[in-house]
Amino acid sequence: MPKVELLTYTPDADKVVAAAAKLCYAKTDIDTLLDNLTPEKTENFLELLFSLGHQSPIEHASFTFGIEGVSRALLAQITRHRIASFSVQSQRYVDKSSFEYITPPEIAAIPEAMAEFTAAMEEDSKRYENLRNILAKAHYEKMVQSGMSEKEAKKASEKKANEDARFVLPNACDTRMIVTMNTRSLYNFFTLRCCDRAQWEIREVARQMLMLCKEAAPLLFKNAGPACVRGKCPEGAYSCGKAAEMKKLYSK
Repeated sequence: MPKVELLTYTPDADKVVAAAAKLCYAKTDIDTLLDNLTPEKTENFLELLFSLGHQSPIEHASFTFGIEGVSRALLAQITRHRIASFSVQSQRYVDKSSFEYITPPEIAAIPEAMAEFTAAMEEDSKRYENLRNILAKAHYEKMVQSGMSEKEAKKASEKKANEDARFVLPNACDTRMIVTMNTRSLYNFFTLRCCDRAQWEIREVARQMLMLCKEAAPLLFKNAGPACVRGKCPEGAYSCGKAAEMKKLYSK
């Protein structure tokens, strides 16, 4: 099960964005920008922004998440959202012997499939450790022969072994990351990934991220979620047909 934490975010995010909107639409200067920006006026400015489709001011608020208990398959998907910053656990520097892995629910629900999956993970782990040991031994001997101390050679050879042994690790292998996005990027992320047609793992990550954002900046994320929360489903014939259910889920 993915685990998401909101590590930090722009303080008073709703107000910061409202101030940016105020600057765009009101005759004011920087020194008085936050003056009299009450909760009611903050909400009015945010509603104005979204009604006009003016999204650049919402880029001034950003949110940083810690994500773990996810697969490298998810990493390949989430990094497609390019207006974001990612720091990911490295398989080059981190020894993944006896790695943890993510099991898809559909596999876990079928005993025969689960048995095959578990066997594959155990085999991958065994092959990774064997390959890593073979590479580390070869690198160690070469480094010692070149004049490196045994202590230095041991450390360096194991690190170098990780670099190539990781090629046998599966998509299911666990990883963890820190992700930062501004609000505009998050809206796009939630539109695509909270959709019921999104892949199950990234959909769960997106759902947790959105719930945390709603708690931190409720006015700013009031209308965030899949497209059907704000209007008509864009999926056409591929729609999940659960618009009412999705609106209820994400209107909390």
